[in-house]
Amino acid sequence: MSVNYVNTLIVRFKNEIYRNEIPLLRGAVLKAVGDDVELIFHNHTGDNTFRYKYPLIQYKRINKKAAIFCIGQGVEVIGQFFASQNFNLLLGEREINLEVESVIPKRILVQTWDSEFRYRVRNWIALNSENYTKYKSIESIGEQISFLENILIGNLLSFAKGMDITIEKEITCKLTSMETPKIVTAKGVKMLAFDVEFKTNLSIPDYMGIGKHVSLGYGTVVRNYDKTVK
Repeated sequence: MSVNYVNTLIVRFKNEIYRNEIPLLRGAVLKAVGDDVELIFHNHTGDNTFRYKYPLIQYKRINKKAAIFCIGQGVEVIGQFFASQNFNLLLGEREINLEVESVIPKRILVQTWDSEFRYRVRNWIALNSENYTKYKSIESIGEQISFLENILIGNLLSFAKGMDITIEKEITCKLTSMETPKIVTAKGVKMLAFDVEFKTNLSIPDYMGIGKHVSLGYGTVVRNYDKTVK
């Protein structure tokens, strides 16, 4: 049986930001580090195409404050941002001087277990355009839940594949609570977002993202005891 550990780092700042400033935070950090590590900090490649892989650096709003989540190689690369010592950032027209509140490294075992773990995910953009059409055509609430559970399993498998992790046993997921879906705007496009609680037999890192636009803080997953992600 393979043992799959991943390194994560969550950097929390003292600066409060609005949810719609998360993309501006990402852009400001990219500008600070330059183009040398753009493949890790951003999903563009040099030839105006995209790198379709799990984002290794994700920008968050935790307890109303700016935060950056790093995983895998992203943990090493984030050091180049701090080495730049360029913490005076411009979020749109608002200038902020980032002040670090805490830096928490962790080493997480990602694998399936005989027991289950309880998580919650906020602002989960689960549906692409095709799945949205299918979801809206389902009349039964129970079938909608089952549909979302299958997508959730797919999201977890995509995360594992993106991190080169082999999952040797079947992943199980069960939604245990779901709030009324809401409309969010990501990159100028209105999308349906879900706040749900679920249990799964897969152990995963706190603050990782699942679904679409995770680099912008959507779909942040935490254990059920953490209530700070907004």
